[in-house]
Amino acid sequence: MVQPSRMLVIDDLSFAIEGKPLFEGASARIPAGYKIGLVGRNGTGKTTLFKLIEGQYTSSGGRISVPLKARIGGVSQEVPSSDISLLDTVLAADVERTALMAELEVADDTRIADIHIRLSDIDAYSAEARAARILSGLGFDRDAQMRSCSEFSGGWRMRVALAAVLFSAPDLLLLDEPTNYLDFEGTVWLESYLANYPHTVIVISHDRELLNRSVKHILHLNDRKLHLYTGNYDKFAATRTAHIEQAQASLAKQEARRAHMQSYVDRFRYKASKAKQAQSRLRMIEKLGPIHVDRDSAVSTFSFPEPKTLNSPLIALDGVSTGYGETQVLQNVSQRIDQDDRIALLGSNGQGKSTFAKLLVEELPTLTGTLTKARKLQIGYFAQHQLDMLEADHTPLEHLQTVYPQKPPKQLRSILATGGIGVDIAEVKTKNLSGGQKARLSFVLATLDAPQLLILDEPTNHLDIESRDALVEALVDYNGAVILVSHDPWLVNAVADTIWIVKDGSVNLFDGDVEDYRAATLNHRNLGKNAKKSLKTKPAKQEITQLSEALLKAEDRVQKIEDMQSKIDTLLADKDLYLPGNSDRLTSLQKKRAEIIDGLVRAEELWAEAAEAMERTKA
Repeated sequence: MVQPSRMLVIDDLSFAIEGKPLFEGASARIPAGYKIGLVGRNGTGKTTLFKLIEGQYTSSGGRISVPLKARIGGVSQEVPSSDISLLDTVLAADVERTALMAELEVADDTRIADIHIRLSDIDAYSAEARAARILSGLGFDRDAQMRSCSEFSGGWRMRVALAAVLFSAPDLLLLDEPTNYLDFEGTVWLESYLANYPHTVIVISHDRELLNRSVKHILHLNDRKLHLYTGNYDKFAATRTAHIEQAQASLAKQEARRAHMQSYVDRFRYKASKAKQAQSRLRMIEKLGPIHVDRDSAVSTFSFPEPKTLNSPLIALDGVSTGYGETQVLQNVSQRIDQDDRIALLGSNGQGKSTFAKLLVEELPTLTGTLTKARKLQIGYFAQHQLDMLEADHTPLEHLQTVYPQKPPKQLRSILATGGIGVDIAEVKTKNLSGGQKARLSFVLATLDAPQLLILDEPTNHLDIESRDALVEALVDYNGAVILVSHDPWLVNAVADTIWIVKDGSVNLFDGDVEDYRAATLNHRNLGKNAKKSLKTKPAKQEITQLSEALLKAEDRVQKIEDMQSKIDTLLADKDLYLPGNSDRLTSLQKKRAEIIDGLVRAEELWAEAAEAMERTKA
């Protein structure tokens, strides 16, 4: 059993913001090493819970206990613009290593040995290689790692901040929508990195694939309470659906029973011979307790208008080049788009995916070649910048009245409803809408003319998981072509049947599906299990000495764990242990053995890494 001192304990937590209660008697126990996905509808308080754990907020009731001396790490803002290189910025996140390296420059002979031992204990000599692998996984090649932070935009510096916290390897890693600033390739890399992270992780994410591949438990925030489920997101969703269906069936059964008894009471309460039975049923009705059905189980759907069929191709490109000013981003692109196409544009950020989308909607010019469109082609375009183009002081209803001034409000409200915008928000000013509500309004505006082609550039950044599921259902039912730019692997896999790679100025067909591309991405962006050479080499003799020490330390760790396993196996071989009355001790020993086996696997991996590093250095 995991000791409470090694758990994150949330006990009877209560907290409100501006009078709105977010937590009321919420409790959860999270053992060390758990990988947790924190989920719940937008606005329920997920980010607030992180701030409570970090101590930025103080609860009005209950307590949050963090394991003693545990280091908490998260990403709250981008790294500042500076002349420091990306690599050195990430290395500085390991505060102890940075301090020891600085002390080493001025330490006397009696202190130097102690510093080297401690540096070895914290794997400081492999730090540059580890930092480089993390930066590479998040999309920074070797040259980029040596450039200064000031050369990168805010979105890229958010990636550097994420790299820094991953490198510092806190005991409790808190990540709030970490894929928002990543491309598809970075998201796939992060999924695998978190799955292998050696400490506790709690991640807020609407990325279903991340929650399926990276976590083993789901912490659900609903109705101001916390509920911990075992399994990934798909298992949680199935379990919760079953609970909701069971609760709804029980509620229907109870209501039928209540109606039956009430009918009896109404018929016989004033009839002397039946009065006693009527009173008895009246008391039974009063004793029927409430059955709770999750309030957030209902999800607003999407529905796109049916497009007219046009002759193929919808768009044909022959040797097309485009870009910004005199700078060409894409060159010599030759492709065609038909009405039954479902195409995902994949490739690292900055390669030209959004540029290609803007070319198709004529926001960018055709510099060379020819771009031909089908007659009467309507294109629906959704992009993140369009949310900022909405009229802040207009309501959703007023946005539609601008387009259709002759249509009555009732008809316009029906159109808004196809995007999940109900009467409760139809007349709320856009500036007061959430990001998800603005996105839904943009979907409605983009599809008003029943387009034959939908171009969606990161359509899910502001949508929760349930709304993403609803969007996928709508796209599956849609009878037009779809071009999708997204960092969400689950969305791409669910919608697209063709992948075009945008890279080095070209747009080419990828021969494979999403899983093939995932495998290719992971192979290219090394997960970090096979160490690369350090970017700053050390004298070979000194490095071999350090690696020898690391190898001996790893061997010693494996030996100690194997000795522990041998002792447990000896205890488990005792026949008396399996007699009645010893079940608790048997269970405890079996669980302890499982923990030891997990530790042995990790220790052997560390030994293998140390041995491999030694062989490479000698070579």
